[in-house]
Amino acid sequence: MSLDAVLARIDDQIPAATDRLIELLRIPSISTDPAYKAQCAAAADWLVADLQSLGIKAEKRETPGHPMVVGHVAGDGDGPHVLFYGHYDVQPVDPLELWDNDPFDPQIEDTPAGKVIRGRGSSDDKGQLMTFVEACRAYRDVNGSLPCSITFFFEGEEESGSPSLVPFMQENAEDLRADLALICDTGLFQSRTPAIVTMLRGMVTEELCLQGPDVDLHSGFFGGLAMNPIRALSSILADIHDDQGRVTIPGFYDGIPELSDEVRAQWDGLEFDWQGFLGSVGLGVPAGESDRTPLEMIWSRPTAEINGIWGGYTGEGFKTVLPAKANAKISFRLVEGQDPDRIRAAFRAFVQERVPQDCSVEFKAHGGSAASVMETSDPTFEAARQALSDEWPDEAAYVGCGGSIPIAGHFRSILGMNAMLIGFGKDDDAIHSPNEKYDLESFHKGTRSWARILDALCK
Repeated sequence: MSLDAVLARIDDQIPAATDRLIELLRIPSISTDPAYKAQCAAAADWLVADLQSLGIKAEKRETPGHPMVVGHVAGDGDGPHVLFYGHYDVQPVDPLELWDNDPFDPQIEDTPAGKVIRGRGSSDDKGQLMTFVEACRAYRDVNGSLPCSITFFFEGEEESGSPSLVPFMQENAEDLRADLALICDTGLFQSRTPAIVTMLRGMVTEELCLQGPDVDLHSGFFGGLAMNPIRALSSILADIHDDQGRVTIPGFYDGIPELSDEVRAQWDGLEFDWQGFLGSVGLGVPAGESDRTPLEMIWSRPTAEINGIWGGYTGEGFKTVLPAKANAKISFRLVEGQDPDRIRAAFRAFVQERVPQDCSVEFKAHGGSAASVMETSDPTFEAARQALSDEWPDEAAYVGCGGSIPIAGHFRSILGMNAMLIGFGKDDDAIHSPNEKYDLESFHKGTRSWARILDALCK
C-alpha cells in the first residue's frame, strides 16, 4: 500500500471527482420541504449506487422521514474499524432572488482566492461528504481494496432536526457500531488551519411568560401603581449577568474543568484575530467573561443568551398600555461538567425567586443536550492531527466549537464511540445562505487529507 500512489491518483482524478460532486449537487435534496421528498430519496439512491461502484455493500434504509444510507466494506489492514458520517440533505434556497445562478445548477467559478464550486450543498455537506468517498475511491483504484473496515452512514434529515436519527441509531446499533466515528461537517480554523474539533457545546433552551394583570391596562389609570410585567422581566433578565460578563445563576459554573496546558498552548498559537472576527459584524469589544480569552469564551466557556423578548404593543404608532404579559426566549450553551436538567432547574429557580408578588411565571422547555468532549488521549487523534499537518501549510490543531453538533454526542451515548470531527469548509462558504460555495482547494486537499488520515490510522 503506497500512500504516495494514492495521493497521485487523487490529483489525477480531481476533474472526474469534481464532475461527480456536481452531479450530486444537482439533486435538490431539501429535507425541510415535503415537496422535495422524492429528490431526497433520489440523492440517497445516487449515493448507494456510487458506494456500490466501489465494491461497498450499500443500501437505502427507510425511516419515517427521509432515508438513511448505510454501507459496509472490509479492509485489508489491521487498523481500527471506522464509521464515516455525513448528510446528503441541504437547506432551502430562499431567498432565491439573491442567488447569482440557479442554486441547483452548480458552477465552477474563478474568484480572487481561487476556483470554487458554487451551489446549494457544495460545502454543507455534500462537498465535505464526497472528500471521504473520493479518498476511498483512490485507495481502491491503487490497491484494489480499502485500508481498514469502514461503515458509511449518510443521513437525510440533518438540516431538519434529525427526527429519525436517534431511533434509527438505537434500532441499528449493532450494525453501526465501530471503533471510531469520523464526521466531516466542520471547517478550517480562520479558513487556513486544519483542525480537529474536540469540544462541542451543549444546549438548553427555555421560553418563559410573565403574567401580570388580567388584561392590558391603561397607563394613565394604572401606571405607577400596577406592576408592569415587561419591567419585571427586564429586571430579571438583567440580573443574569454581572458587570464582568459572568452568569450569576447559582451553581452555573460548578464542575467545569479548566483547559489543559497543552490545549491552551495550541489555542494561543492559533493567534485568533478576534478584532477581525467582531469587526466583521460591526462590533469591537468582547462582552463575555472579562478574565477569559476570546477563544475560551466561544469554545470552552458556557453562555446565557437572551434570544428574544416581546410583549405589549409593538405595532405602528403608539398604544399607552401596561401589558398583561411579557415573554422571553433564553438559550444556554453548555460545556463539559454541566448537566442540562440541572441548569434548567437552576434557571427556573433563579427566575421564580425574582418574580414580583403580583406576577406569575410559566416556563416552556424547547430542548436540551449535554456538551461533547472527545478523548484526545486516544492515539488515533494524534495520528490524525499529524496526518493533517503533513497535508496543509499550517500545523493542525485541536479546537473547540461554539455550536452544537448532536450526532457526535449520539455516537458516544448510543454507540459508545469516540468521534473525530474534521472538515475543510471556510468561513466565507455562505452555508445556509445564498451563493453557497466550496473551494476546489478544500475539495482537493480535503480528499488528500482523508487518504493521509486513513493511512495513519492503519499504521
